[in-house]
Amino acid sequence: MARIAGVDLPLNKRIEAGLTYIFGIGKARSLEILKAAEVSPDIRVKDLTEDQVSRIRKAIQDGGEVEGDLRKKIQIDIRRLMDIQSYRGLRHKAGLPCRGQRTHTNARTHKGPRRAIAGKKKVTK
Repeated sequence: MARIAGVDLPLNKRIEAGLTYIFGIGKARSLEILKAAEVSPDIRVKDLTEDQVSRIRKAIQDGGEVEGDLRKKIQIDIRRLMDIQSYRGLRHKAGLPCRGQRTHTNARTHKGPRRAIAGKKKVTK
């Protein structure tokens, strides 16, 4: 069982895809880490040796923030935007999208499920 950065990697996947289960690592960064650790991206997670796992861990530590540290940094950045009351901070506070998307009909993911309005009739077309 390969446990890297506090995340159990899926055993049957290639290490290239398995590393993307760690928050902050995508496909491109996964390949960079494997190149720095001198591990083949084609090898399966279950076939990794302890030496290879330790080299991958070291490459991730040298590469920058992942998992908890990165999540904490993002939350601090959002809190800072809210404190200075920038437009993006106000949108975060109101639970609305802050990257320019329309909200008249879409944005259900960020706004959450629809709330019924009393007395409003449904318009049929």
